[in-house]
Amino acid sequence: LIRRLQPDSFEDIIALVALFRPGPLQSGMVDDFIKRKQGKKKIKYDHPKLADILKETYGVIVYQEQVMKIANVMAGFSLGEADLLRRAMGKKKVEEMAAQKVLFIERAVALKVTAAKAEKVFDLMEYFAGYGFNKSHSAAYALITFQTAYLKHHHPAEFMAALLSCEMGNSDKVVNYITECRRMGIKILPPDVNESEKGFTVVPGGIRFGLAAIKNVGGAAVDSILEVRTENGHFSSLFDFCRKIDLRRTNKRVIEALIKCGAFDATKAKRAALTEVMEQAMTLALLHKKEIDSGQLSIFGGGPSSEPLDPPLPEMKEWDDQEIAKLEKEAIGFYITTHPLSPYEDLMKKRSVTKSDALSAVTDDREVRICGMVIQKRVATTKRGDKMAYLRIEDLVGSVEVIIFPELYRASAALFDQDVPLLITGTLDQGDRGLKLKATIVLPLEKKKMLTILLSEPQVLPGDIARLKTLLQQFTGNLPVFLKIRLAEGTRFTTESTIALDSHLKVDSSDGLKTELRKMFGQDAAVFEGC
Repeated sequence: LIRRLQPDSFEDIIALVALFRPGPLQSGMVDDFIKRKQGKKKIKYDHPKLADILKETYGVIVYQEQVMKIANVMAGFSLGEADLLRRAMGKKKVEEMAAQKVLFIERAVALKVTAAKAEKVFDLMEYFAGYGFNKSHSAAYALITFQTAYLKHHHPAEFMAALLSCEMGNSDKVVNYITECRRMGIKILPPDVNESEKGFTVVPGGIRFGLAAIKNVGGAAVDSILEVRTENGHFSSLFDFCRKIDLRRTNKRVIEALIKCGAFDATKAKRAALTEVMEQAMTLALLHKKEIDSGQLSIFGGGPSSEPLDPPLPEMKEWDDQEIAKLEKEAIGFYITTHPLSPYEDLMKKRSVTKSDALSAVTDDREVRICGMVIQKRVATTKRGDKMAYLRIEDLVGSVEVIIFPELYRASAALFDQDVPLLITGTLDQGDRGLKLKATIVLPLEKKKMLTILLSEPQVLPGDIARLKTLLQQFTGNLPVFLKIRLAEGTRFTTESTIALDSHLKVDSSDGLKTELRKMFGQDAAVFEGC
């Protein structure tokens, strides 16, 4: 809306705040205002006395104060009487409005305004009074808008860090602000036990992720980390961290989350290796503290205050980029160090994908194809009881909201929890509340092998699910498993739902598994797709 309006004065910002509400947006009032400002529509006044009152809003009645001023100037109402008129209009009191209209016309005629013109102006006031906003309120919000816009332009990193810190408990807003940082070219750096503060902070190279924004890391753990770091300096390793920290306040779940999100990357250790030795590090730290508390000497030399040597880390391969991205998202809710879409850039070009930052240039209702990862999902129920979803899809440059209507949701719901790149086709809706994509097709970007097991309600016996789980565990592999369940009503199948099984139930594509499944559920029960 700001881009469309192109405000060039503080008065325009005040008007923008007053107009950005459902009533004015839906009535066409906003479009009329913008066209008049930009000279695309002629500014006209229904009476010369209105020119001074409505000049700042290009002839459109925007504020409640303007309604009162018109009543004062055109019909000689006192400010008290004008306020009563304004209240009656706002509450749409029919009988009172009829009486007020008669009074307005009589007084306007006494001031040499024709009855026809007075009635037209009154009707205009009555119409706009339903959408009018208090200008004094709007001006206060406009001042804050101006100040924050100034800070965002001149101090972008500091401004965005402050916003992120204020909204750490609201994951939806944090996602939106991180997307905005990327759009602005501000790098979001992963958490670091040696540099991160409680909130988001500006450091050379970007904004450092705040410790308090990591999932499963509570305030007590953050306070403990910061206290120890202030007192003893940086942590040289995971073992050093465990020895120095209060493990009653910073438990295993906290340390695991710190490793997954890269908070120990500055120690130059691999995340996979740190996960492997995490429990060992905690055990050794507890033994070391016990020695200090007891005042015993170590058989390896040195007194109780001496710092033991760290045991060597295991030689093992680091997690691949996909695993790092997945675990980062699990720990903090976002992709930071690497993005799971990076390996697919060439494939996305072949699929003619439109990037999220280019969607605003696409005309309304045009079909486009996007690719991205699901970073937010909200499932809703329609009035008819059908499920649908609102997704936030993130690509390499930003994100976009995608609406999944019931029919498509039933067919594609299993894909939304798989952490796989999705190829989504849909039509654009560029409303004033933001750009949205109404999806028509949802597919995995990269076709992969998967096992789909079809279960029909009459065929499924009470113990079948337990036996199925045992069977799948005998054929472990890399293929994800989906259950397609048909629920029957009488003799006709009325509902079909697809459920993705947990990742630890992945299987291989052996004929033995297929044979056993068909024995259990019928000849058409098992289908290996994408092979």
